[in-house]
Amino acid sequence: MSDIITERSGNILRIQLNRPERKNAMTSAMYITLADLFNDAAKDDQIRVVLWHGAGDSFSAGNDIQDFLKNPPVAGESPQARLIEALINFDKPIVAAVQGAAIGGGTTMLTHCDFVFAGESARFQMPFVNLAVVPEFGSSYSVPARSGYLRAAELILLGLPFNATRASDLGLVTRVMADEKLLETATQTARDLAKKPPAALRACKRLMRSSTREQLERAAKFENEEFSVRVRSAEAKEAFTAFIEKRKPNFEDISESKARAA
Repeated sequence: MSDIITERSGNILRIQLNRPERKNAMTSAMYITLADLFNDAAKDDQIRVVLWHGAGDSFSAGNDIQDFLKNPPVAGESPQARLIEALINFDKPIVAAVQGAAIGGGTTMLTHCDFVFAGESARFQMPFVNLAVVPEFGSSYSVPARSGYLRAAELILLGLPFNATRASDLGLVTRVMADEKLLETATQTARDLAKKPPAALRACKRLMRSSTREQLERAAKFENEEFSVRVRSAEAKEAFTAFIEKRKPNFEDISESKARAA
């Protein structure tokens, strides 16, 4: 069965991440598929809204670690960079329904959505620093812009988990509701949007994002370059090894010179 399922209903494209047994963790192939889906939807006049959610009890646990270690991002054209570019360029509304785990990219991908409805079970986290890497999807810009620097520092520099209510307070979630109402609410919102005049809808989104687009593109570029360096560092090697071995990482014995790129 496909790791990503799509369905068209009228003018709505539904995209479902479909690896419930892995909490919809993302592989390189999934990033490429998503990028292609958004790029194709951008050109399809019959698609006016995208509804995005995950199968099972989670939205996405972020990168699939095993796949990630086999295919670490490189500076420039990586699967993740392709999806970031597709999302930045997408001028139609994206409605997300989030329950359970939304970790790493599972949180940062949501910053490109126009509506994020979160179930009470939703749990968010940007644990990049814990893995000795840096934020992605332009979140080093978008999260401080939405939440303020001090609150963003708590999320990014400490990598702390936070619940749906906290996400709403931080401006990362549109509304919090019972899980059983989540997909119904997101679907109805997508239907309401699909009834709006499509050209005006796209123009409204473009205008709202015009003042931040350049900063977002710049942040994504710098993140991609820094991430490709950090993921190959001695710190990252220790962090990922510890993660796989289910132990706490030890960064004390890593010298400053080794902490730079391997």
